[in-house]
Amino acid sequence: MAASSPASFALGLITAAALVALPATPAAAAPKPTEAQLRAELKRLNSKVDKLIETYNLQRVALAEAKDAAVKAKERLATAEQKLALAEDRVGEIARLRYQNGDPSVFGMVLPTSASKAALIQQLAAEQQAVVLNVAKARDDRKQASEDASALVKEIGEDTVEVAEQRDEAKKVIADIRKKLADLVPYATGRNSDGSWAPELPSGSDNVTPRTRLMRAQLEKNFALPFTVGCFRSGSSGEHPLGRACDFMMSAGGSLPTGAHNALGDRIAAWALQNKDKLGVKYVIWKQRINMGSGWRAMEDRGSITENHYDHVHISMY
Repeated sequence: MAASSPASFALGLITAAALVALPATPAAAAPKPTEAQLRAELKRLNSKVDKLIETYNLQRVALAEAKDAAVKAKERLATAEQKLALAEDRVGEIARLRYQNGDPSVFGMVLPTSASKAALIQQLAAEQQAVVLNVAKARDDRKQASEDASALVKEIGEDTVEVAEQRDEAKKVIADIRKKLADLVPYATGRNSDGSWAPELPSGSDNVTPRTRLMRAQLEKNFALPFTVGCFRSGSSGEHPLGRACDFMMSAGGSLPTGAHNALGDRIAAWALQNKDKLGVKYVIWKQRINMGSGWRAMEDRGSITENHYDHVHISMY
């Protein structure tokens, strides 16, 4: 076999060194969760948080009941001790009266001098014994109630802290998923380099612009809309005839929404404003207020729940 030349030997060293210097091939990055997976996880976590909050509230109620039981036990003891004091005062008063009248049979010390006095002393003794037993039982009850309440307070306190921590952790995860979903909101077309929006013509059977259609689709994807959504409407003013506005109903129309639907309207309005620069939202009207991106301001009274936008969220587009 022929010996290697100095040149080929040097070339081999350079090649080997280059191979050693090359970085290792990076492991394949973990695939990002799809939008469907994120939404499924968000739904699961929302349900989990609801159950945690329900458990948290039930424990708070149990804690209040335990504290109330301890207070009532203390009150029962105070009442029993008061009865005992009255009974002792009564016995003492009788003993003093008998002594002052020259009767030598002091209760508990000397035998009574007549059958009637013996019966009276026996009755007093029975009464006092009953009171003493009641007080003793009340003291035992209070001690047990106090111990039970203390144990329950400790247990519930620990459970409440744990549930609150789990709830807060779940909320953090939910916030993270919501952020990831917000990042998935696409950018609408027609944005100019100076930040303005190019006009769009309505199209399709729904007679709305592409930006309006995108906004509506994203809202339908991100929220469970309870009632109808109305966009194009002829013969009216504003953006509806231009296909650049939608009304998201929060009631059947003409009536105030329930508390849950009212809160949903708040979230929809906030979402639209949060994504206004992505989607091309011009302004939002909700509950007799308008927001063009710089805060809410009140609007004039138009005379009805619908005209004042209490039963629907209005979103206008550029």
